[in-house]
Amino acid sequence: MRRLDAGAAGFEAELSTLLAWDDDSRPEVVETVRGIVTDVRRRGDAALIEYTNRFDRRAIVDARELELQDFAALGAGIAPELADALRAAAARVRSYHEHQKAESWQYREADGTVLGQQLRPLDRVGIYVPGGKAAYPSSVLMNAIPAKVAGVEDVVMVVPAPDNALEPVVLAAAAIAGVDRLFTIGGAQAIAALTYGTATVPAVDKIVGPGNIYVATAKSMVFGRVGIDMIAGPSEILIVCDGGTDPDWIAMDLFSQAEHDEQAQSILLCPDAAFLDAVAASVERLLPDMPRADIIRQALAARGALVKVANIAEAIALANRIAPEHLELSVAEPRRWLPDIRHAGAIFLGRYTAEALGDYCAGPNHVLPTAGSARFSSPLGVYDFQKRSSIIECSAAGAAELGRVAGTLARGEGLVAHARSAEYRVPKS
Repeated sequence: MRRLDAGAAGFEAELSTLLAWDDDSRPEVVETVRGIVTDVRRRGDAALIEYTNRFDRRAIVDARELELQDFAALGAGIAPELADALRAAAARVRSYHEHQKAESWQYREADGTVLGQQLRPLDRVGIYVPGGKAAYPSSVLMNAIPAKVAGVEDVVMVVPAPDNALEPVVLAAAAIAGVDRLFTIGGAQAIAALTYGTATVPAVDKIVGPGNIYVATAKSMVFGRVGIDMIAGPSEILIVCDGGTDPDWIAMDLFSQAEHDEQAQSILLCPDAAFLDAVAASVERLLPDMPRADIIRQALAARGALVKVANIAEAIALANRIAPEHLELSVAEPRRWLPDIRHAGAIFLGRYTAEALGDYCAGPNHVLPTAGSARFSSPLGVYDFQKRSSIIECSAAGAAELGRVAGTLARGEGLVAHARSAEYRVPKS
């Protein structure tokens, strides 16, 4: 891992280089995805079958084979301790998200006019779950449970099944989370099917969930026709430590995000140079025992850093500059600094709060803004599966008062029909 000093000349340039991440899809990827999306839109199930057989090495003949009817039964055979862990995590995620539920509201003005806001859940949501290289039951819980808490009646999950292989733990998670229908499709073709619908796959109102560059490109391409959660970048962790935490703990916390992929980012900010040395030694000692050591090593070398800061206040300022996906405040009095944090996807307070707990079972959602987008974006939540409608009900007196104001403003914009529409409700004097 590179060593940086926030007080050294050139640090700003080094930090900018470290944080840089190009989220633009390669032209060839964009062209491929555009072709797939257009083809599925035009040919529906026929195109979906063709791409599924080609990319996932399957032999689907009838599109109805793509829907897994008995996913709950197929997931029921996982180890009891794994099933118990899934249920425990699901209960915590559901409980946390219940606190996010908002209600419709109205108020009446003195003249009898009623204004308000009506909240309604989306009708149908699509959940994309990656498949192939690894199983991600936690992604199922984090995406499907908030939708169900919001009141979405139809949650449709898609997951690729390369070589007809599916992880039972993912199917178990789908059943526990309340998924209604499950299709074994993936890639850009799955995003297109969820967007436009086919004879077999229903069109949805919003698509959420992580995926590879083809999935991310497809989501960005169909946005507007459907809603999406976000275009997520590589995983990130930023740790602010005062030097009082076990260096092995910090090293493993850095590994926890670096093991996701080679582009993941792990950064430690600390005012204690000796502690940075200790963490570096822990990294070297612990890394060889990691099953994903090669990925971790590449991620730490490419986008990791141990940064010497003057004090914790400077570390907090840098944290706000970086706006990380995950921020650990591994300091003696973490709540002292909490009001100063302006930009972070999730904040983990204290030495005992490992980021990994948030990934699986703490309760808050692990779908978080990345690449600095925590400056303007928030974690996935119940609010992402609700839509708001404004309510306006004018009394006769209210229509008269508002009609005069609206008429004046409309005429100022040169929109006479608007003005007259409002003024028709104003009594003639």
